[in-house]
Amino acid sequence: MSRSSKDLRAARAKEHGMEPQSISLDVLAEKYAKSEERTATDIHARVARALAAVEANPAERETEFLQTLQAGFVPAGRIMSAAGTDIRATLINCFVQPVGDSVSDDVDGKPGIYKALAQAAETMRRGGGVGYDFSRIRPAGSMVGSTHSHASGPLSFMQVFNASCETVESAGSRRGAQMGVLRIDHPDVEAFVHAKDKGDFKNFNLSVGVSDAFMQAVERDLVWELVHKARPSDAQIGAGAHQRQDGLWVYRSIPARTLWDQIMRSTYDHAEPGILFLDTANRENNLYYCETFEATNPCAEEFLPDYGCCCLGSLDLTRFVQQPFTAKARFDFVAFVAVARSAVRMLDNVLDVTYWPLPEQHAEARNKRRVGLGFLGLGDACIMLGLRYDAEPARTFAAEMGRHLRDAAYAASVELAREKGAFPLFDAEKYLASAFVKRLPESLREAIAKGGLRNSHLLAVAPTGTISLAFADNASNGIEPAFSWAYTRKKRMSDNTLREYEVADHAWRLWRDLGGDVSALPPAFVTALEMSAQDHMRMLSAVQPFIDTSISKTVNVPEDYPFGNFKDLYLEAWKAGLKGLATYRPNSVLGAVLQATPSEASSSLTPQPADTDPLTRRIEGRPAGDLQAVTAKVSYMTAEGRKTVYLSISFAEVEGLVDGRPVRIERPIEFFMPAGQRDEGQQWIASNMRLLSLVARSGGSVAKSLQNMREVVWDKGPVRCGEVIKADGSRVPRFHQSEVAAIAYALQEMLRRRGFLREDGREQPIAVLAQRSPAPDGLRIDLEHPGAAPDLLASGRICPDCGGPFLRRVDGCDRCDNCGYIGSCG
Repeated sequence: MSRSSKDLRAARAKEHGMEPQSISLDVLAEKYAKSEERTATDIHARVARALAAVEANPAERETEFLQTLQAGFVPAGRIMSAAGTDIRATLINCFVQPVGDSVSDDVDGKPGIYKALAQAAETMRRGGGVGYDFSRIRPAGSMVGSTHSHASGPLSFMQVFNASCETVESAGSRRGAQMGVLRIDHPDVEAFVHAKDKGDFKNFNLSVGVSDAFMQAVERDLVWELVHKARPSDAQIGAGAHQRQDGLWVYRSIPARTLWDQIMRSTYDHAEPGILFLDTANRENNLYYCETFEATNPCAEEFLPDYGCCCLGSLDLTRFVQQPFTAKARFDFVAFVAVARSAVRMLDNVLDVTYWPLPEQHAEARNKRRVGLGFLGLGDACIMLGLRYDAEPARTFAAEMGRHLRDAAYAASVELAREKGAFPLFDAEKYLASAFVKRLPESLREAIAKGGLRNSHLLAVAPTGTISLAFADNASNGIEPAFSWAYTRKKRMSDNTLREYEVADHAWRLWRDLGGDVSALPPAFVTALEMSAQDHMRMLSAVQPFIDTSISKTVNVPEDYPFGNFKDLYLEAWKAGLKGLATYRPNSVLGAVLQATPSEASSSLTPQPADTDPLTRRIEGRPAGDLQAVTAKVSYMTAEGRKTVYLSISFAEVEGLVDGRPVRIERPIEFFMPAGQRDEGQQWIASNMRLLSLVARSGGSVAKSLQNMREVVWDKGPVRCGEVIKADGSRVPRFHQSEVAAIAYALQEMLRRRGFLREDGREQPIAVLAQRSPAPDGLRIDLEHPGAAPDLLASGRICPDCGGPFLRRVDGCDRCDNCGYIGSCG
């Protein structure tokens, strides 16, 4: 049965007196609705039933949970998409997983690098993102005693994790998300800071783990030592590396302010790395007595120990605003608290019904029962209450909301402990001595001392881009203010045409539908770029004291924001006791990730001079219109038996000049292996197809790339693929040096039959290519006016909607600069 947006629009109930937006219906249908599900209520019913199944009175709890969902509780995307289905996917959004310093062996309780890689791949395959601390990996150039060789350093191994993430498609057809952390005292930290200068590590968010000692060194303009326990090489020792009394090796020293300025400049230029204040986070940790934080999940809303999990859900604050935009507007704290208490029970049940990718994750969750209840729509709720996000009254409201949320969550967990037992690692005396728990009301502390607590941690504020779209009518993301009021989204349809429709902010749309004049918005309507960076941070400071883990917050600043003011933000954040911070400024490396009016932004770009050679001219993005393609069934024999795959190549017409005269040739621009056949043994093929596509679009030589692939050798024996026709007309099998070489041969044959390559595998001369019949206008690419591409710097990942390389990460969510697609968050 089809689940079209039109059908969903007809079936879904009105919210806040408004018809649901097309964007909400599309995301609901594409990401969350299963089989016969047609409305948000259908999805709510499935989730409520699944989470109530572990209760002693499931029918009664199912009714309660359904009411909680319909009243404004929005569980995280993994829960909404997979709970109650037969998909063997985790309901947990993200994890932190350890990485040791050995390639293969476990050391000091940490898995070897390739064991950690396998664990990460399994986690991402089941739908979870992963954060890692790579600081244990020895620095580049240091000694590896067992092999008498030199280490390649953490960044080299991060490339392996990056490639794995690119290749492994996680459950629910979303790419895995990763966070890479390196400590500020690691000898390779400068290389880590600059790791994304040229757009590398696209499948990582990066953050530097900063200590109080380093921040104090920055303040005092002291020299900072870069250290590791691994022995440096003789050359490094000769250059000054030496061992301290504590046993650590000092590889070199650098002025703390010099290192800090490098980090700030990199963040200013391309939004990474972020900053994690590790000492602050560990001081505030409820379980300081049995765990240490070294990393966060990919969006940094939770500091987690090894194998710790993010079991997330959010309360839609806009649902609790009564009489919005009026003098009588108020927030219903009574209803808010009631929904929060029930939501805690639901998240606690998630830990019992979810599939766990790794036994270590299950054990960690069972011992601590950590959950993360947060909120979404703060920016819009403030507007509806008549409060400017960047003013003190809004911060006062946010703090009061945070206090109610904290107290309701902890009270609910106390009740659950009485009913189901406290988390196994609960130690009343030590727990009550933690910094955060000391701030709880005395009545709650007494209740915890008496009966314990079901969950070690209860609160986290995550990015909520996708679930906000699907279940909250595009209410503002998490703690963020609205970025813009309305924009046009372009979506590629199944017939390859583009459809455009409005995507409007919830509060703005409600104001308009209630008769408000959108050309004369009240003062409370303020967007992210219309306020100072300090006011962004002040909101974070107002709420953080009431959140026991952390908050994912991006401070958006305009492109012309002074660097001197920018770098001071992070120092102020540390002094304010924040646990971390991320900023985003439109820049030359990433461009403007979000644009309020994409079409206007596109027209303001200055086109780059184009090469006249139609074979080598760069193609920006995937062209609009239809593309001709060829698909071939490729079979080959290896020592392991016969393998069969389907490979496709798309072509488009490209115009150019040869000897001053215009010509038009057909070029391959896209190589891919259709979905559904990427098993664990053939994921490398999909990865190679992506690389070939990049070569083809950039104007590189596809012929040379395929010839290089044919030279790859392996030790598993020859691979049989294709035939050789001898002079007498007889045919004999063609053998290749490896599976990679066999695939390259098959692609060469497809291009040869198409007429693009010669018999020897080289490109045909342009004169020959230009003699072929021209394709219809719809198949040509206008390189002088690439209207489908809003950004000439096409350095993002491939968008699943429009097919262009414009997918980037902002506010914890995948967003496409080209078509407006919003994908996975968290």
